[in-house]
Amino acid sequence: MQIGELSERTGVSRRSIRYYEQKGLLHAHRTGKGWREYDEAAVNRVRNVRELLQAGLTVDDIQRVAPCLGMDMAAFMACRDADHAISMYEERLAVIDDKMAVLEQHRQELLRRIATLRQNSADAGLAELLRHAQDA
Repeated sequence: MQIGELSERTGVSRRSIRYYEQKGLLHAHRTGKGWREYDEAAVNRVRNVRELLQAGLTVDDIQRVAPCLGMDMAAFMACRDADHAISMYEERLAVIDDKMAVLEQHRQELLRRIATLRQNSADAGLAELLRHAQDA
């Protein structure tokens, strides 16, 4: 099949398909006219790459399990390279956990600053009311 059909069957843009090919996650054969042609396994490869990217993995992560990408997702999850997949998922999860911890620190600091500003604003408003009461 050509790139347009692969794009339609997988819901992945032609540009993304070319990117996957550039990164070595997908392989095409060239026709005499130079057009890309993909085999049936390319459908699973593209779908698996898309799903793995949506799960938060990087292209570098996915390259580690490239031999399994041509399988449907059920077979992919049982691929003989499952140990690579598990370690890949665990490593990416650790990265996400680290990012979440940093984000939580940022969140707590922003909440502290908002509370301080609100308290200062309330104190200033109260001081203004007291000043007006004394003037009256």
